[in-house]
Amino acid sequence: MEDIKPLIKITSTKLKQASVLWAEGFREACCLHRVIVLCRRSRKLLIRTGQCFLLNGFIFLGSLFFLNSVVIPILQWILPDQYSVISIEAVSEFHGVLKFYSFLRGFLIQLFYVFWFYPLYIFSFILSNLWYNDIARHGFAAMGRSGPSLVESSKQNDVLTSDSKVNAARPSGLGGIVIGIGEQVYSVLLLTFFFLEVCATGVIPYVGKALNFILLSWMYAYYCFEYKWNFSEWGLEKRLDFFETNWAFFAGFGSPCVLAIFFFSPLVSYGVMAILFPLFVLTATGTEAEQVISTQRRRWNGAELGKLPVFYAADTLLMWVLSLFRLESREQVQDNKTL
Repeated sequence: MEDIKPLIKITSTKLKQASVLWAEGFREACCLHRVIVLCRRSRKLLIRTGQCFLLNGFIFLGSLFFLNSVVIPILQWILPDQYSVISIEAVSEFHGVLKFYSFLRGFLIQLFYVFWFYPLYIFSFILSNLWYNDIARHGFAAMGRSGPSLVESSKQNDVLTSDSKVNAARPSGLGGIVIGIGEQVYSVLLLTFFFLEVCATGVIPYVGKALNFILLSWMYAYYCFEYKWNFSEWGLEKRLDFFETNWAFFAGFGSPCVLAIFFFSPLVSYGVMAILFPLFVLTATGTEAEQVISTQRRRWNGAELGKLPVFYAADTLLMWVLSLFRLESREQVQDNKTL
């Protein structure tokens, strides 16, 4: 029993630290007043944010509202179902007609989706991602920052990272460009596999929804901070190390993003998230995560929560897939040599 007490004390301390960092991340994500401040500083930022609201809020979500509130009720009135307009006595007499009405109504609704919603979704997805980058860039400029200056200031917080390789600067010239492109490609692939992991956890019985919520929180938090880290010239290794070392903070930061969409249908969730995401990107741009976390660590006398390998499963799966491609290419080279 005496041997368990230190373990219980350590566990309770870690849980308290995780809860405090989670709450700090949640609070930082809810500081949406920073969006107003940044938009007042930059007219370009205000225009881009307004365009994002117009496309995803007024046009996309407005179209969904128009479909559900106008189009579908009109189709149900013109092509009635079995219980709304026609009496029960006439159901058996007009059974074939009613089935045709139901089929035709569903077909017309699907046409609305195929020729309007799905093209609009693709158009909105592509254009919004381009706008998100502009919004982050204008927000970064409105904060009065530049990449090198932020890197220099972040070097003052080396206590946040224990590995000196993580803090190493990227080589200059062509080598740095190639490394930067490679890191971007690997980052996209890693987040794609992480998204597949998020989808897979959603179907796990009992604990699937909770795991899905936590993983989605991390995913959206990483997306929000990735723009800032790009402009701050952080390398991929440093980003992942900082993220996994401070996993509780980022779980808290991503929670408001997920709460806003967790209980909606997929299309409505996309529309809501497309509106809110630039706001959280700007909030992340104005968040001094390094200072917030280091302040908490000073209160804990430098004690760290501990690194959690958030991306371990996605990274392992990605490396396995890449190894298959390398193995296949080697076999092709050997076959060509034998020929």
